[in-house]
Amino acid sequence: MEFVHWLAFAATAVMLAAASWVGWSLAEWLWFQPRRLERKLRAQGLRGSRYRLPSGDIKDIGDLVGEARRKPLQLSHQIVDRVDPHLTRIVDIYGGENKAPFFWFGPYPRVVIMDPELVKDVLSSKFGHFEKPKPSQNIKQLALGLANYEGEKWAKHRRIISPAFHVEKLKIMMPTFAACCDELISRWEDLADSAGVLEINVWSEFRNFSGDVISRAAFGSSYIEGRRIFELQGEQSELVMHSTRTLYIPGFRFIPTPKNKRRNQIYGEVIALLKIMIERREHAIKNGEAIPNDLLGLLMESNQRHAQEGDHMQDVSLTREDVIEECKLFYFAGHETTSVLLTWTMVVLSMHPNWQDQARREVLQVFGQNKPTFEGLSQLKIMTMILYEVLRLYPPGVALIRQTYKEMKLGDYTFPPGVQILLPILLLHHSRKFWGEDAEEFNPDRFSEGVSKATKNRLIYFPFGWGPRICIGQSFALTEAKMALARILQRFSVQLSPSYAHAPCTVITLQPQHGVDVILHKLPLP
Repeated sequence: MEFVHWLAFAATAVMLAAASWVGWSLAEWLWFQPRRLERKLRAQGLRGSRYRLPSGDIKDIGDLVGEARRKPLQLSHQIVDRVDPHLTRIVDIYGGENKAPFFWFGPYPRVVIMDPELVKDVLSSKFGHFEKPKPSQNIKQLALGLANYEGEKWAKHRRIISPAFHVEKLKIMMPTFAACCDELISRWEDLADSAGVLEINVWSEFRNFSGDVISRAAFGSSYIEGRRIFELQGEQSELVMHSTRTLYIPGFRFIPTPKNKRRNQIYGEVIALLKIMIERREHAIKNGEAIPNDLLGLLMESNQRHAQEGDHMQDVSLTREDVIEECKLFYFAGHETTSVLLTWTMVVLSMHPNWQDQARREVLQVFGQNKPTFEGLSQLKIMTMILYEVLRLYPPGVALIRQTYKEMKLGDYTFPPGVQILLPILLLHHSRKFWGEDAEEFNPDRFSEGVSKATKNRLIYFPFGWGPRICIGQSFALTEAKMALARILQRFSVQLSPSYAHAPCTVITLQPQHGVDVILHKLPLP
């Protein structure tokens, strides 16, 4: 009997100790650490909002974003207050000349850095400890891969994946880009009425188009085969954005809420679909079939080469799980970036028909009615200027986040571990201080002599990131966009529909909240 009592006492003691440990850990995470960090930031003269237990400014952010989304904007490029209302408020209240204001994302202070030299230091290779915050489980379920890795794992994946994005490989993919463009143009011509006029939502059209391109270019399949993956990834994006507006609680993902169950269902289905595609390719390779010149084939070829050259070294190649994660990233990033770029370009060209006419004249001068070539696309100076300016006004990603994992010196500031650094791409791209009084006007001429000249060699323009972690698919996205725009301008003129509501908002990327309805006019052939 005494032994039983002793066991009961021991079990009670263990539970009390565990409860005390959990309670202390929560108190440290949600109160003591934020208060220490706040004191250290304010001691250096930094200003920001007061920490509020337990979620900081998350509720305010959600309220401001919700309010901003209730009504569209007047037709202009002054979109910052609608897209990033909380950030603009923080900068207005606590910012100032060369200051770094901060706010609270849960128990983590986010310091807003707008000094170009400090931005460069954060993104530079010499500062290896400004890393991406460790992705939550929700982010991992959407897309992990190269974009979310750090250290040696990132270096290995980048080394293996890079060959698939070399210029010579892009040339090989031109027939794929052309075939997808031809199908898009043919579809629009068939839908046009007898007068050659068509009203259509180009946001959904470009999502389908870029999905078709990434499916064929990455996996050799048609959009029909990849449709389910895109639908699932789109739904997962919405669920991820919802989760980012609430306080992340460790272990909450195991609670079977409807959203958690749906996230898990989507994740399982996407993994299963990609696994089938990869296994099919592995089987073909084992049977001695030629490896296709798509991104998956190039990735597997590079992976195989590194494995053979690695001799007895460990972890020199990617596992099947690694390849699956990279495929998820191909699907998400390759699909989203180009579709939003093309969509906002159509909006902008409709708002500025003089630039639409200039771009069309250039395309017809270089290609006539012939299909664009890789070499010819590089001659499209006006189109390149237009795309750069669209990326300035409507960057796919509106901010970059980094985090300190040890004490780091940045300019005049010293940041302890646990501080998040926010680089506000959208705010810097629209800053009158750096771009002049026409910062929120569409002026492609500012890029007439290239990005360096336009920025005066300051890091105030980085729509694809910068430094060693610059987007590996940048050339892929721009080549695809140029090809699509060239074909569209050859066959159609575009104007905004009266029903269009100008409502940029962030759903992972900068998207049109209500779509983009345009009126296409079929142009007569010469």
